[in-house]
Amino acid sequence: MIKSDLPQLLASETGANPRRVAVTGCWQVHALAHEAVMKGLTTELDQFKAQPPSQWDLSQVIALDHIGAQLLWNCWGKQRPPNLILLPRQEAFFNRLEQANQLNIPKPPKSRLTRVMQLGTVMLDFLSHLFAATALLGQLVIDLGTVIRQPRKMPWKEISANIFNMGFRALGITALVGILIGVVLSYLSAQQLRTFGGDIYLVNILGMSIIRELGPMLAAILVAGRSGSAITAQLGVMRVTEELDAMLVMGIPHGLRLIFPKVIALAIAMPLIVIWTDAMALIGGMISANFILGMSPHFFLQKLPDVVALSNYFIGLGKGVVFGAAIALVACHFGLRIKPNTESLGQGTTTSVVSAITVVIILDAVFAIVFSKVGYF
Repeated sequence: MIKSDLPQLLASETGANPRRVAVTGCWQVHALAHEAVMKGLTTELDQFKAQPPSQWDLSQVIALDHIGAQLLWNCWGKQRPPNLILLPRQEAFFNRLEQANQLNIPKPPKSRLTRVMQLGTVMLDFLSHLFAATALLGQLVIDLGTVIRQPRKMPWKEISANIFNMGFRALGITALVGILIGVVLSYLSAQQLRTFGGDIYLVNILGMSIIRELGPMLAAILVAGRSGSAITAQLGVMRVTEELDAMLVMGIPHGLRLIFPKVIALAIAMPLIVIWTDAMALIGGMISANFILGMSPHFFLQKLPDVVALSNYFIGLGKGVVFGAAIALVACHFGLRIKPNTESLGQGTTTSVVSAITVVIILDAVFAIVFSKVGYF
C-alpha cells in the first residue's frame, strides 16, 4: 500500500482558529487491519475523545467502509460532531449508524407474580410431581397384582431385554470406577494407618465402607446417569413421535409394557451390579494394599469375612434393590411428563438424572438411620 493511502489523522490549529482534524487516506478494513496502523489510530482517537476538536473534515478520505466509519463514530461519542465535513458518498454510512443508535431495545416485562405467588407456583408444581409419582407407583402395584394373578401377562421379553441393556452393559464402567475407588481409598487409608501402626485395620475400613456404603452408592449413581437417562430419553422420544398415544389407541397399557418391565429389570439387575462393583473395588483395594503395605491377597481375603458381618452384605444388596426400583420410577416419571418438543426432552432428561441421584442419596441416608445398629460387632 502507498504511504499516502494509509489512514491518517492530521490535526491543525492556527491562531484564533479552533483545532481542525482532517481525516485522510484509505479507511477500509484492509488498510486498518495492520497492527501498527490500528494501534496508532486508536491512540490518536483516544486523545480526541478527551479533547474534542471543533471540526472534522472527511473530504480528503480516499475510500471508506463501515469498519472505518464505525471507528470514527465511536470516537465521536456515537453522534455527529459539529461542523462535520462529509462527501456525499459518505453520508450513507453515518446515516445507518444514526439509525442503529435510535433503536430502542424493549425492556423485559416485570413479572406480575409476587413472591407469595411464585412460592405458590413452586408448591403447585411440587404437588403435581408428587401426585403423578404416587399415581405411577399405584399403577405399578396394580400391574404387579395383575401379573401375580395372571402369570401369562408377565412381559418376560421386555424384562430380559432391559436387564441386558441396563445391567450387563453397565458392567464395564462400574468395574472401572470400582477398581479406581478401591485403589484410591486403600492408598489414602494406608497412609494414615501406617502412621499409627494400624496397617491390619485396612481390611476393616475397605470391607465396611465398600460393601455397606460405597459399592451400592457408586453403582446407583452410575446406573442413574447411564440407564436412568436412557429410560427418560426413550420415553421422551416416544412422546415426541406420538408412539405413546398410538399405544393407547391400540389398547396397549403404558404401565405393563413400558414402566413395569423397566422397574422390575432394574430391581433385579442392581443387586448384581452392586456385587460386581463391590468385588472390583475390593480387588482394587487389595492390589493397592499389596503394593503399599505388603499385605498379601491371601491374608486380605482370609481376614475380610472376620471383620465384615454378613448382615452388611445383605444391607448392601437390599440397597441395590431399592435404589434400582427408585431410579427406574424416577426416570419413567420424568419420561412420561416430557412434552412433544426437543427442548422439553433435553430438560426432562437432565432433571431426571439429577432427581434420581438425589433420591438415591436420600434413600441411603434413610438406610443409614434405620440400620444404624445392624452389622457392627
